[in-house]
Amino acid sequence: MTDIPYGYYDFSEPDGQEVGADSSRDIHATLKRYWGYDSFRPMQEEIIRSVLDGHDTIGLLPTGGGKSLTFQVPAMVMDGLTIVVTPLISLMKDQVDNLRRHGIRAAYLHAGMTKTESDYAYERCRQGRAKLLYVSPERMSGDRFTRLIAGWNISLFVIDEAHCISQWGYDFRPSYLGLSCLREFFPAVPILALTASATPAVTADIASRLAMHQPRLFALSFTRDNISFLVRHTEDKYGKLLEVLRGTQGSTIIYTRSRQRAADLASMLTREGFGALFYHAGLDSHEKATRQEAWHSGQSRIMVATTAFGMGIDKPDVRVVVHYDIPSTLEEYYQEAGRGGRDGKPALAVMLVASRDKATLARRLSQAFPDKDFIRKTYDELCRFLSLPMGEGFGAIFDFKPAVMCTRYKMPERLVMSAIGILDRSGYLNYVDELDIEAQAMILLRRDELYSLDLEPLEDAILNYLLRNCPGIFTDLVPVNESLIAADCGTVPQTVYETLCGWRREHIISFIPRRCTPHIVFTANRVTSDRLTFPKEVYEDRRAAMEHQIKAMTDFAFNDAACRVAGMLRYFGEENASDCCRCDVCRARHRVATPFDAADFERRLDSFFDAIAPCEWLDTRSLRAHYPHHFDQLAAHLRSMVAEGRLRADGHLIAKC
Repeated sequence: MTDIPYGYYDFSEPDGQEVGADSSRDIHATLKRYWGYDSFRPMQEEIIRSVLDGHDTIGLLPTGGGKSLTFQVPAMVMDGLTIVVTPLISLMKDQVDNLRRHGIRAAYLHAGMTKTESDYAYERCRQGRAKLLYVSPERMSGDRFTRLIAGWNISLFVIDEAHCISQWGYDFRPSYLGLSCLREFFPAVPILALTASATPAVTADIASRLAMHQPRLFALSFTRDNISFLVRHTEDKYGKLLEVLRGTQGSTIIYTRSRQRAADLASMLTREGFGALFYHAGLDSHEKATRQEAWHSGQSRIMVATTAFGMGIDKPDVRVVVHYDIPSTLEEYYQEAGRGGRDGKPALAVMLVASRDKATLARRLSQAFPDKDFIRKTYDELCRFLSLPMGEGFGAIFDFKPAVMCTRYKMPERLVMSAIGILDRSGYLNYVDELDIEAQAMILLRRDELYSLDLEPLEDAILNYLLRNCPGIFTDLVPVNESLIAADCGTVPQTVYETLCGWRREHIISFIPRRCTPHIVFTANRVTSDRLTFPKEVYEDRRAAMEHQIKAMTDFAFNDAACRVAGMLRYFGEENASDCCRCDVCRARHRVATPFDAADFERRLDSFFDAIAPCEWLDTRSLRAHYPHHFDQLAAHLRSMVAEGRLRADGHLIAKC
């Protein structure tokens, strides 16, 4: 493998054979036909052409850069099946549902599916009834899966969240290591590795572990010129949060690391008069969808969320992203902050930092890597809790509620979950913490056979709901929601569930009930805990990597002497990054040297008005965060614009005349 010029951002056309005019026209026609877009975003077309030319390719596209289209478009152009490896079950489901809405057949496989679900997905792909198959890394790296797909017509392998394969990545997962066999078993199939944030060391590790052949690297700069990164030092985070929210306008995300804190903050902000909702992994899918839609449509300005809120969020007009709790890594922070300003208009990324947060970051390191004896104890207690006999367990799936086990055995839940994570990465088990796998149904009878059924009125109403609202239910398993059916039919969800189960017993439908419990899959038989080994790359090396990441995060948050953005870009390999002139450090440094530029202010003011609904009032206090050192000059210029008849004012509100 030739060296990739890491740190070099290649905006040129790929070398080698050019895609002909017909092929180029195909990808643009495909983009327009299925997604309705007239053109690609930066770097998407270059990655697509590289893949269509058969090259192994690495794509580094920052959050919001449109990674999905770089493999979904080729999947529709090429013959055969595109297999996409992704670690997030919820993202698999969202992507497959979205593709189906665009008229594209897709399927997914993960460790939490029943044998019936898995067999159905396999059969669809084998028969060529799907263009894309999303697979969890645990399924992809298994021998059975490799044997099953050996005879399939596979056109492309896609490794999403590719940083997970690198021990230097911020979210290393050993299940990804099994993907190295792809090159051995499928030497002629190109591999596309995608990630939103990776250092040069991580990018090199990705190429090596996937055994890529002279991979082509396409990377956009991590610079986001429209986002102002601000750190606010305060011992009163809630008071500072209120100040930020009152001084800004527009759709807002507030990130916190605690489910309870997310709920509490949303409640407190609602009492303050803000439209605030909360979101975390513990909500069921219907509640998640309802809250996300309310926020996305503008019914609620603020979403207070854990890190569960992010993947697949495509709202373009987020104006403010606040981190109430300090993230552990710059990769995590950059991805979450990057959800602001995807429309290219000005946005703020505000991190609230207290002096105690330095100790908080140090404590996270020790919590993430508990003593090895504690990990062994956790393994023993877990097996005891699940009643798993010695020498058994390989392939077994158990519903698992961590809080119940920790309460029963009086163990600290945070350390227990870290220990389970290390056991996962060491190859003993897989822990899946994605709640709520939606129910699915498929009608097995023909339409004419349905009319001969002797149904009660309520059963008839439920069946009619399925026929009206579930397109494709005669040919495919489709999602069904008992709560929505119950509301439409004037009954309760339990009755709908029992009706569907009864029809399943009578072979009227195929029905897979909703499951709402985290689960553990054992990937090895139970052994005595003294035989557990934790590979150096899983424990010592990963601990050292996290220590490096925490130091970088500490420097970003607490070093007030250097441009925060330039430091972050250098961390991601852009060694020649210059000062951004927009972060709080740069603003403080230039507040005396830089005069107020009235023309520039008016251009920015126009962009603020463009970001809100026509004729809507703009709160002048929202401008203070963008001009903290020139607010007096800004206020004087606004008064002048009002006097000239270009603006109208009502107290601290202004609007265009």
